Amino acid sequence: MKISNHISVSKSGFVFDSKTGESFSLNNTGREILELLIEGRSEDEIKEYFLTKYDVQETTFLRHFDDYIQMLMHFNMTEKE
Repeated sequence: MKISNHISVSKSGFVFDSKTGESFSLNNTGREILELLIEGRSEDEIKEYFLTKYDVQETTFLRHFDDYIQMLMHFNMTEKE
């Protein structure tokens, strides 16, 4: 999954879409995932990163991660690779 070039995120979790002018606020987890996606990390790499760094069960992470990815797609923040 690739994050669109018109999306930028600050360290505080403020997301700006320069194409639409919309802005969003993310919590730390959402910001961290978005930054990893912008870096080009794969979904499997992100999963392993979170399972290693945080005390979270894989099924719980995947459920929330899938919901988050759907939200990114809904707001047109992704593009095909």
